[in-house]
Amino acid sequence: MRRPPSISQTTPDFAPPEGHADACILAALRVAGQSGASGADLAKQLKVSRAAIWARIEDLRRAGYDIVASPHHGYVLRSTPEALHADDILSRLDQPRIVAREVQVFQETSSTNEIVDRLARDGVPEGVVVFAESQTAGRGRLGRRWYSPPGRGLWFSILLRPPLRPQAATQLTVLSAVAVARGIERETGLQPEIKWPNDIVFGARKCGGILLELGAELDHIRHVVLGIGIDVNVVPEEFPAELRHVATSLNEQAGRKLDRTALAVAILRELDAAYTRLRRGDFHEVSDEWVRRCTTLGKGVRIQMGERVIIGTAEALDEEGALLVRTIHGRLERIIGGDVTLEKGPMPLTTAQP
Repeated sequence: MRRPPSISQTTPDFAPPEGHADACILAALRVAGQSGASGADLAKQLKVSRAAIWARIEDLRRAGYDIVASPHHGYVLRSTPEALHADDILSRLDQPRIVAREVQVFQETSSTNEIVDRLARDGVPEGVVVFAESQTAGRGRLGRRWYSPPGRGLWFSILLRPPLRPQAATQLTVLSAVAVARGIERETGLQPEIKWPNDIVFGARKCGGILLELGAELDHIRHVVLGIGIDVNVVPEEFPAELRHVATSLNEQAGRKLDRTALAVAILRELDAAYTRLRRGDFHEVSDEWVRRCTTLGKGVRIQMGERVIIGTAEALDEEGALLVRTIHGRLERIIGGDVTLEKGPMPLTTAQP
């Protein structure tokens, strides 16, 4: 029995694929371009029969890939489907890499973070990425629900095992925000900004967010589940009424429909590059770009942390990715999380006692 293409799963149970023949075929077709790739060459590369290649091509066609064949040019890839396919994503990524060493795509699940957290606890190596076309219980920071309609965005989570202390975990949020912004800019030409700690924004409106969940001991991180949500092709009227004045999408900003797979690949490449820099001790290279993109620095901020509220001016990012805030009483506070509201300018100091 032939293995169907690694297109999507309908259950959140993770099952490692038997192989990546489809990814290899798609990669070869992209390299060949309009010149085409012969069935004989593909069979030799994959060490299978030409009949097996033909069978895989037929399955890819049924999955929505427009692949034509001719006696003179072999197989030519003309177009790909709109849906996210694991093998399509893998076929566009470079080797070697850490992030996206394995990719899974689910048609629907409750939360990609929940799937990756289970994988982490089962001891799966870092780098696995789980996408969902739709989430029924997607969540953002502070327990908020994340609106993730089918086929309209990128909703995915990544398993990482960084060599960091728990106190330095904010570095991962910083590098992720930079990588997402870079990926969006490279693929769309748009120039998103970053609102500390985890929002991808255009002006005052948010199009993406990052949720970091840790499994940690006192002195080291066991694993990190990095959840990312990006509104790609959501049109304004599709947002719930309560979000329309604060949310936006890349489609709205660019004025055109975007290729979600190409965007996913661009972001995964940037995430892998940024994570590699962090692992070799070069976090400053990422944090410098964060400073250039950040809308928070120099602004007045009101930060809600549970029952505590800090009011002041965001001054800088420290070496571990925490935000340094000069309070209205003149103290310098180190902030690693909270619900942030921005003011238009710096907050004036006061002589009143705290």
